[in-house]
Amino acid sequence: MDEGRWPRPLRVLWVTRIFPNRVEPLSCAFQRQQLAALSRRCEVEVLAAIPYHPGASLLGERTRPGRLTAVPARDEIDGVPVVHPRAPYLPGAGRVLAPVNAPLYLAGLLPHVPRLRGRFDVVLGAWLYPDACAAALLARVLGLPYAVKAHGTDVNVVARWRSVRPLVGGALRSAAYAIGVSRPMVEALVALGAPDDRAVLVRNGVDRALFCPGDRRAARRELGLPERGRIVTFVGHVSREKGIHELLRAFEALGADGAAGEPVHLVVVGHGPERGAVEQAAARAGRAGARGAAEGRDGRGRIHVAGARPLADVARFLAATDLLALPSWAEGTPNVVLEALAAARPVVATSVGGIPDVVERGRTGLLVPPRDAGALCRALREALARSWDERAFAEAAPPSWEESAEALRRLLARAAFGPERRAAA
Repeated sequence: MDEGRWPRPLRVLWVTRIFPNRVEPLSCAFQRQQLAALSRRCEVEVLAAIPYHPGASLLGERTRPGRLTAVPARDEIDGVPVVHPRAPYLPGAGRVLAPVNAPLYLAGLLPHVPRLRGRFDVVLGAWLYPDACAAALLARVLGLPYAVKAHGTDVNVVARWRSVRPLVGGALRSAAYAIGVSRPMVEALVALGAPDDRAVLVRNGVDRALFCPGDRRAARRELGLPERGRIVTFVGHVSREKGIHELLRAFEALGADGAAGEPVHLVVVGHGPERGAVEQAAARAGRAGARGAAEGRDGRGRIHVAGARPLADVARFLAATDLLALPSWAEGTPNVVLEALAAARPVVATSVGGIPDVVERGRTGLLVPPRDAGALCRALREALARSWDERAFAEAAPPSWEESAEALRRLLARAAFGPERRAAA
C-alpha cells in the first residue's frame, strides 16, 4: 500500500523517559524539537515516564526523584499532549540489577492501557534501554507495531551491559524499524541484534532559523563576552564523561598566546556535577589574568561559566565563538555538533560515536582521541590558527528538523500501514 492510499493520518504513541518537563525544561532539546516537527505532520502523544520510588516526595530538592514529584500527571509541550506516568525504579541498581527496571517501567505504563487502546497506529520507543524494551511490551499489549530510536549513550554504553543486552536484542529483533542518527550507530544497532534490512538512518536536524552563520562581534556584545581575542565554547553536560577536565587542562596549556598573541577565552555552557571544578578553574584563570595585568602583561584568557541556557541562547553563544570543543569519552551524534556546523563554526571533538560521520577532518573541524588533553590542546591551537572555508560548512549542513521529522514519519507510517505491519500481524 503506497502512502497515497494509507487509511488515515498517522497516530504515534511516543514512549520515553528522556524528555523535558516543568522541572527540567531544558532537558533533551533534540527530542523536543523533532517531536514538535513530527506533531505538525501527524497525531502524537507522549508517555514521558517519571522515575518514582516510595518516599521520593520526602526527599524534596535533594534528589532528582524528589524534584520530579512536582511534575504534573498531564501537560502540554509545544502543543503536544504529554502524560507523565510514575514508573517505579530501583535507585542505584547498576549493571547487575538494571534488567529489573524494564518491567518496573512497564508496570508504570500499564494503568494507561485502557485509555490508549484503539487510539494509535504505532509505538515509538525513543531511547534504547529501558524505553525501547518497555515500548515493545506495551506495543504487544496494545496489538501494535513498534519502532526503536537510539541516540548515543544508550547504544554505546548501556546496551552493551551484559545484563541488559539480551533484552535490547529482543526488542531490536522484533521492531519494525531500528533507527539510528548516524551510520556508525546504525551499524551498532545491527551488531546488537537489529535485522540489517530494518536498521535505518534518520539524521537529527537543527533549527535552521536559530543556527546559521551570524555576526560574531555583535553576538559577543549581546552576551557580554570579550570582543578581543578568540573564544572556544563547550556546550553540554558538565561532567567527566564529556571530557571537561581534559578541556580545562588543554585550555590552561594554550597559555596567554594561544592564537597569534591574542588571548583565548573558554566559555562553558551547561550544568552538571563538574561545574564546581569549572568555577575553580575560572577563579584561577582570573587571578592569573590579574597578575599579568599588574605586571604589564596582557593576553591571559578567561573562563566564562554560562550555566544551562535555552536553545536560543545556545545559538547566540555559537555565533559568538570561534570554535566548538566537545572532548567526550563516548557519544552518539551530539546535536550541538550539528548546530555548530549549521552556524559555520569549526568543531574540535573526539573521534567517537557518530562524530566522525558529520565532522570532516580538516574541512569542518579536527578530531582527537578521547582522554588526551595534549592532543586536544594541539588541535585547539591548530584550529584557532587556520582559516576555515564557509562553503565547506554549507555543504556539510545538517537537515532541518522538518526534514528529519518527515523522514521519521514516513518510516513510522510504513510500520503502521505497510508490509511491515502485515508481517508483524
